[in-house]
Amino acid sequence: MENISSSHILTITALNDWDWTSRILFFSFALPGYLLTIVMNATLILIIAFEKALHEPMYIFLCNLCVNDLCGTTGFYPKALVYLLTETNRISLEECIVQGLVIVIYAVGEFSNLSVMAIDRYLAICRPLHYHRIMSPFTVLCLVSFNWVFPFIASLVAIVVAMKNPICKYDIDKLFCENLSLVNLGCKLDISYGIFNGWMYGSVIILIGFVLISYFKIILACRKSKVSREKFYSTCIPHLIIFLNYIGCSFFDSSQTELRAKSLYVSHFVHMFLSVIFLTLPPIVNPVIYGIKLSPIRAKILYIFHHLRISTL
Repeated sequence: MENISSSHILTITALNDWDWTSRILFFSFALPGYLLTIVMNATLILIIAFEKALHEPMYIFLCNLCVNDLCGTTGFYPKALVYLLTETNRISLEECIVQGLVIVIYAVGEFSNLSVMAIDRYLAICRPLHYHRIMSPFTVLCLVSFNWVFPFIASLVAIVVAMKNPICKYDIDKLFCENLSLVNLGCKLDISYGIFNGWMYGSVIILIGFVLISYFKIILACRKSKVSREKFYSTCIPHLIIFLNYIGCSFFDSSQTELRAKSLYVSHFVHMFLSVIFLTLPPIVNPVIYGIKLSPIRAKILYIFHHLRISTL
């Protein structure tokens, strides 16, 4: 870990082959996307925070998911926008480590948030009589804490493992720093990285397992009850869409990493697009899906827009 204290300047090489026109074109989409992501997630957070009727576990977990999405996008977008407008794509090792921490917290936090939300929906549909007893304020606090403590510990372990060996390389072949990018800077790999990867993959599989088991039991319950089916369509469908969306985006990121590892040719544009999709698409899709499908949130958003329209007349 002594390498962290020494000053190193790293180079982001993902945009090396991009001309100025391509950078400006991508910037013209990235900046509005970032601002729109902030506005939509912040709107949901404020609605849930100030609307007492929404102070229920499902909406609290949704609020936590929006905060996590803002964490991930803020860790990625500002630096990426700077790279697009500058010819020298440089970042210090210290800044790269901080960005790596934030990205891992977001990535793991998305899985943990979605798994907790699936368990909440399972209890609401399959155990409705015991829901409020099980989902007490203390339980909700513990689950929200888990959604931050577990990703934070995972990110710290990831950085410790990545920075364990001396640095021999100074190029980052992505538009952002994350665990694998930092590991690739090392002079060598040791067994600790394999152990950490095994632990992380095992943890993610367990979290995904919670979601799949919860939905398997929810679907069984919906076959027997019309009320359960209504709850499923109104509250579970948005969660299921968001879960599948994030799984798909994570798969794209992993697939391009595997293609690079096997020395298969992938164009720089495709490589960059696949590597950033899990950071850009879910945070902008999540509030849209929930804003459309959850009637209390949709009604509040329409009410706000209606009053804004009247005030401008």
